Amino acid sequence: MKASVVLGTAPSPPPSGWRAGGRTLRLLTVAVTAGVLALLTGHAWVLALAAGPAVLVVLAAPGGSRPLRLEASLTVSTRRCFEGETVRCTVELAADGVTGPLDPVLTLGPGVELVDDLVEADRAEFEFTAVRWGRWSIGTLDLDVYDRGGLARRTVRVELGELEVFPVPSAARLTPVPVELPARLGENATRQPGEGVEVIGVRPHVWGERQRRIHWPSTTRRGAVQLNEFGAERAVDTVMLLDALGDFRDPATGTSTLDETLRAAAGLTRAYLRRHDRIGLVSIGGTLRWLRAGSGEQHFYRIVQTVLDVRKDLGYRTPELDRLPPGALPAGALVYCFTPLADQRVLDVLADLTDRGNPLVVVELPTGEPSVDPQDELAVLALRLWRADREAMRFALRNRGIPVVAHTPGESLDLALAPLLRRRIHGGRR
Repeated sequence: MKASVVLGTAPSPPPSGWRAGGRTLRLLTVAVTAGVLALLTGHAWVLALAAGPAVLVVLAAPGGSRPLRLEASLTVSTRRCFEGETVRCTVELAADGVTGPLDPVLTLGPGVELVDDLVEADRAEFEFTAVRWGRWSIGTLDLDVYDRGGLARRTVRVELGELEVFPVPSAARLTPVPVELPARLGENATRQPGEGVEVIGVRPHVWGERQRRIHWPSTTRRGAVQLNEFGAERAVDTVMLLDALGDFRDPATGTSTLDETLRAAAGLTRAYLRRHDRIGLVSIGGTLRWLRAGSGEQHFYRIVQTVLDVRKDLGYRTPELDRLPPGALPAGALVYCFTPLADQRVLDVLADLTDRGNPLVVVELPTGEPSVDPQDELAVLALRLWRADREAMRFALRNRGIPVVAHTPGESLDLALAPLLRRRIHGGRR
């Protein structure tokens, strides 16, 4: 028997105890109809048609043969997954008596889709696909358990719990670094002399100094020992600033800017963590969320879990948001702001970061141009004003020395970040 799927909110609680099933109601309908026909026609033999169904209905009354205890146990393959992955839920029924067939009714949550189901005598298996990132309720299962004859039923409700769906990170390998790096061990070389592996220059040998590596071409040319000078290896403090002030959909493709923001930030976060850098997170819009900078593979999942509830915050407004708490940003941290550049308030936040001297890069997520009728002069004029407003926001950022790169959804983030590798990223002009 296949499960019946219902979309929407969880239904009201089911009645407790045994009650008449669908077959009982059908038999009762036949018996009552035969009795009414016997009264109307005056033929007593018509009552014989009601005898069989009436006997079966009497048998459907509560009796000692039905189980008194029904318990359902739930097993979920995983509570965390990425978009597109499958999750398997298994519900097993335990009873102190003999039961009949199972009739499941499944109310699905908004973030999953039912792929396959298998219903047996005492268990039911369901396979779901996570369709969108976020923290979702899988759904509610109402398991109708019938008695041996299939005339009475009892409903057991099982809450399938929540599922954390992580966004699929965008492809990213490039990790631009700012000019000034903190004095913390890492893999990025600075211009400051140290004990790294990247050569930053050549200098004369000083008496008493350890001859680490001689630069033979310069030594032969100058007639004196010349040594390679190595840069110190430092770790980068990087903060992903997510603009969640709104969620805009491209009229042509239906792409969500909020979805692409989190996917791009997740891809860049994973790239920096692979280089053993420290990554922090700040999300503006609704509830202000931040996570202090950390490193390691587990920190990636902590970052994603921090923003899984961002979509629920879109119904709230955050007036006069122009300054982030000092604890949200390490001093001198490189900040990547992922924004559709559709809300003027994000400019106030970026201006505050520039005044602090943080190196800053703005990654623009295009929202797509509104579709207008070319014959409508007012609509065409409004589109020109819309374009001018967005260009004015880009100019205001570049005028402050903030690089603005555009990321096209579906493409590698490296294409947008590649121009930043030609030069080091400086802090904003004060």
